[in-house]
Amino acid sequence: GKKRALLVGINYIGSENALNGCISDVLKMKKFLMKSYGFRECDITVLRDDSEDPDLMPTYGNIRTAMGELCRDSQPNDSFFFHYSGHGGSIPDESGDEVDGMDECIFPCDCDEGYIIIDDLMHDLMVRPLCEGSRLTALFDSCHSGTVLDLPYIYSSKGHVKKKSLFRQASAGLFDITSKHKGGALKLLSSFMDLGQDLIKTREVESFHRELNTSAADVIMFSGCEDHEFSTDASVSNESVGAVSYAFMRTLTEKPDQTYQELLQNIRKMTVLKYDQNPQLSSSHPIDLKKKFIC
Repeated sequence: GKKRALLVGINYIGSENALNGCISDVLKMKKFLMKSYGFRECDITVLRDDSEDPDLMPTYGNIRTAMGELCRDSQPNDSFFFHYSGHGGSIPDESGDEVDGMDECIFPCDCDEGYIIIDDLMHDLMVRPLCEGSRLTALFDSCHSGTVLDLPYIYSSKGHVKKKSLFRQASAGLFDITSKHKGGALKLLSSFMDLGQDLIKTREVESFHRELNTSAADVIMFSGCEDHEFSTDASVSNESVGAVSYAFMRTLTEKPDQTYQELLQNIRKMTVLKYDQNPQLSSSHPIDLKKKFIC
């Protein structure tokens, strides 16, 4: 099958929110994909905000067009790769498909003009067009990126699907209730009932999300952190790098033959303690993390 890659690196040059390592990340990723996985240079599109070609600047329009081109005309055994290194964020969800009520997003280089790209759009452009038997591997090295591609199955490093925030929300709610109500049985009962309704709503949203966003294609996303966390613009040998971009390439260079579970664990080992972020792995349908990573 054909191989195609889209790499987007944005340093926000000249901005008060400038980053240092994002362009370097995607240039390294291009070399890595060509050397390790047989991607041809002509099949790799790189958008970077130091480009002299206006068509290769990572603007909202160019990123959206390139995302649409990446996975078009997919066929079984095709392999696509997407890498984003830049700023990420979250905004209130308006479509009702988010458990936490927030849409995750990325910021193009013209974000100061009000442009952002939300997870729903990225899913529609890069996941929904894929046919069964095709594959997309995505790596987001950005803040708040845990569910930025809206994939419905999020895995722990032990290989189990996470029950997305249900029990965390329940325990937090119970603590809140018991700490606020020292007396008043009716008020306490009412609060428990409200919590129960919230949990039911959360479960319904999660079920809706899975039904809406499950895909027969093999889509695997590695993200730099959980939705509430930040990704780090790190320094290795006095060179600025994205912590997760660096970890992904380094661990696969040192040990090319890894399972998905090993890869997630090794990326986490290189980032969790040093940078206080928890890289995530999510997928478009249930997968066996003990299968060999392929790209």
